[in-house]
Order: sequence, then structure tokens, then C-alpha cells
Amino acid sequence: MASHRSPTHRAAGKRPVLLASSLALALAAVGVVGVEVSQAAPVGTSAGSAKFAAATCADRTFRAMTVSQRVGQLFMGSVTPSAPDSKRIQLMRQYHVGSVFLAGRSKAGTQATKTLVDGLQANADSAAGRRVGLLVSTDQEGGRVQVLSGPGFSTIPSALTQGSWTTDKLRGEAAVWAKELKSAGVNLNLAPVADVVPASLGTANAPIGRYDREFGHTAATVAPHSDAFLAGSAQSGVLATLKHFPGLGSVVGNTDTTANVVDTVTTSKSSSVTTFKSGVEAGAPVVMISSATYSRIDPKNRAAFSSTVIQTLLRKEVGFKGVVVSDDLGNAVAVKTVSPGDRAVKFLSAGGDLVLTVEPNLIPAMTTAVQTRMTRSESFRWQVEQSVHRVLNAKQKAGLLSCG
Repeated sequence: MASHRSPTHRAAGKRPVLLASSLALALAAVGVVGVEVSQAAPVGTSAGSAKFAAATCADRTFRAMTVSQRVGQLFMGSVTPSAPDSKRIQLMRQYHVGSVFLAGRSKAGTQATKTLVDGLQANADSAAGRRVGLLVSTDQEGGRVQVLSGPGFSTIPSALTQGSWTTDKLRGEAAVWAKELKSAGVNLNLAPVADVVPASLGTANAPIGRYDREFGHTAATVAPHSDAFLAGSAQSGVLATLKHFPGLGSVVGNTDTTANVVDTVTTSKSSSVTTFKSGVEAGAPVVMISSATYSRIDPKNRAAFSSTVIQTLLRKEVGFKGVVVSDDLGNAVAVKTVSPGDRAVKFLSAGGDLVLTVEPNLIPAMTTAVQTRMTRSESFRWQVEQSVHRVLNAKQKAGLLSCG
């Protein structure tokens, strides 16, 4: 899972090497022809078409896509690199899923990972004869949260250790780690963690502090180190992700394994929120939203389903214009009481762009719910169009989309 799953959960399906037979099966599966759920929408039939009248690369690609392809760009499903599941890969191909999360731990190294990713990329969707590459992500934070290891990958120390370094050193090391990801075909890292865990809470903070995932215990330490990690990633051409807005440092429960996790401390003006503002000003291309509830910001909604958190705080007050990705909306206990379709619709309605689910089998229900809502709500369809454009722009930045 992309944010704060415990090492026990992350290790599910762990094997020492990438099995050749599983890889061959998986790569064969992604060649299955996708099933169209709906036809291409006529150009100029919605407010979104007029808004994006400028002929950007993202707009030209968007206009060439079917509705199913557009909706597929809003989803990220998981693949386990140590044991790729051909049926799940086929399902994601069928529903035009535009992003992949490498989940579970693999010691196979960069070359084997690149072979898997290349196979996935070879079967990515096309629009108007142009390949729309996949965003391929993983959790490569360091310490106890490092999904990919083996030949070609460094052993990355914990963020708490990284936070003791100078920012120059961290930027340089982050550039090396990102270069390794790039060589393995990974173009999006779901890191760095910008959460501030107070020293008084420490390891009692289940999602972050327990695993030394924070750079430090004050915003003054976390912000510059998080920014340095971002800069190093950008230097090597890998998109990075600030997480988990507006911060998981002041909670006790882990939203992966605990329901009703509530932060009663954080406000829109808290110093812990300034770490995200600093990262946004430093050019962070992606921000991940927490699934906790923040009683002093929006007591009625989980952050992932809150327009107050995403639209008002993150977009307007912090000024973020990039891609907003969810924390896991598949297996996380925090969202289990919400139907899969509603999880996707609520997140996108609140202003999110990219739905992450570590359980790809939920994607059919999720995409169906999104398309149904699009037919019933002009404003929702407009939000979806904006989100697809943000994802396509991120892909262009990552070198996955070319209109030359």
C-alpha cells in the first residue's frame, strides 16, 4: 500500500526473486484487448471541452480518448513485482487503468523490475496513435518502508536518519535513489513523508513514528529535508509525492488497520501543514491525501472525501495545482464502511485526481460508479475532465506522453 501499511502487510506475497514463469504469464496477459464501456465523447459537448480549448498535448490526447480511457486515467492499481498476478493485470488492462503501484516487497533488483515494467508499458493505452504511458509507482522511502531492493538498489536508511543529514547530502542521495528507480522503470515515488510527528508522541504514532518514517519532530526539520528529497528526485527525472496531507503525525491509529482514525489537533494553520506548503512551493508534482478525519478542519468527512481539505485547504490556501492521489481506497480499514464505487466518486467529487487501490478487483465497481455519476452530473463530469488533464500533464512531465 502506498502510505503507511505496516511492514507485515507490505511483506505479503514476498519472494526473494522475480519468478520467470509468473513474469512470462503476466506479460502475456497485458496484451488482452481492452473492452470499451462507452464511446468517445463528442468534442465540445461539455464545459470541460471549452475550458481546455488550448491545444496542449494533454488536451489533444484527451480529445482522442474514449470515455472509458479517460476514466481509466484516474485509477492506480497494484502489481506485486515478486509474483505478478496475470488476472489482475488483465483486469486493469481491460479497464484502461493508467497507473500502476508496485506493492509488496521484491529483492529482484533493477533489471528484473525493468523487465516487468517494460512489459506493462508495452501494452499501455494509445490515443490517436500515440502511446499514453503508465505512471509506475512504489514506496521507496527508506528504512522499514522500501519496497524494491536487490541488485542495483541501495539500502536506504530511514527518514529519521535522513533527517539528521545536511540537506545537500540528502538531495544528492535522493538523486541516486531516484536514478535507481528510473533504471527499473519506476517514474513515480510515493515519497517523501512530510508528516511531523511530535517528539512527545514518537513511536506511539502508529502510521509514521512507529517506523521512523518522519524526517524529524518539528516542521523546521521536516520541511527542508522533504524539499531536499523532492529536489533529488526531480534531478533524476522521477516524480515525487508529498504525503499524507494534511498530516498523519498527530494521530495514534493507522488508517490501514484501524477505523475512525481522528486527528483532534491539526488545524489549517498548524505548523505541520507548512511542510506541505513548503513542498508545494518547491515544485512537488503530486500530493497524497490522508484517510483520517480532521475534527478541527472538517469533522464530518475523512480527508480523502473532504472538499474542505482538498479544494479549500490544499488547492486554494496552499496553492497546489498538481495531481492529488488518494491513500489506499482498496483494502484500508478506514474506508471499509463505504462501498467501493462511493469511495471513488467521493474522492473525485472532493477534488482528488488519482484513485489508488491495492485491490484491483474493485476497479470495475469503481469505474462504473464514476461513469454513472458523469452521466448524471455536469459538475462532476467537469471535475473528472480536470483530473484527467492533471494526470496527463504529469505523464508528459515524466516523459510518458509526447505530441511532437
